[in-house]
Amino acid sequence: MLLKIALIVVALVAVFLIVAAFQPSHYRIARSLTVAAPPAIVFAQVNDFHRWGSWNPWEKLDPAMTATYEGAPAGVGAIYTWTGNSQVGAGRMTLAESHPPDLIRIDMEFLKPFANTATVEFAFKAEGRGTTVTWSMFGPQKFAGKALGLVMNMDKMIGRQFEQGLADLKTAAETAAR
Repeated sequence: MLLKIALIVVALVAVFLIVAAFQPSHYRIARSLTVAAPPAIVFAQVNDFHRWGSWNPWEKLDPAMTATYEGAPAGVGAIYTWTGNSQVGAGRMTLAESHPPDLIRIDMEFLKPFANTATVEFAFKAEGRGTTVTWSMFGPQKFAGKALGLVMNMDKMIGRQFEQGLADLKTAAETAAR
């Protein structure tokens, strides 16, 4: 009887590992929101890491999180490093591309709770008297991420944070536009 149970458990684990192995090797998460402010004003909120405190959703998850700034004060070469609780982990963002007022690309390196890299993009598109902002993150999905994705909906989880961040970015940019 114990042998049968052990074989069933081994078979289930094997199936889980095989299914995980066949998951996509890259991921992409994106959310958009329209802001009642011109692209240049919205762009400025993202292009300067010092302004992220008013809208970055992860800083709200851990008010004791430490953030440091290096490199350029804003734009290409600006660096933002953070260390926080288990909800925010630790990592580093480097602003790699800045094309006012259309696109910002950031190289992100996660250090904790697990090491990984990602690319973050903010695209800004003029819409009438406002701006549609699209916040996306994409990158390689290692085996651990593939397996985790079978039990947790990462798009939904991170997407909620993007939605909250975009709502707060909207407030910050619309306030700056007044």
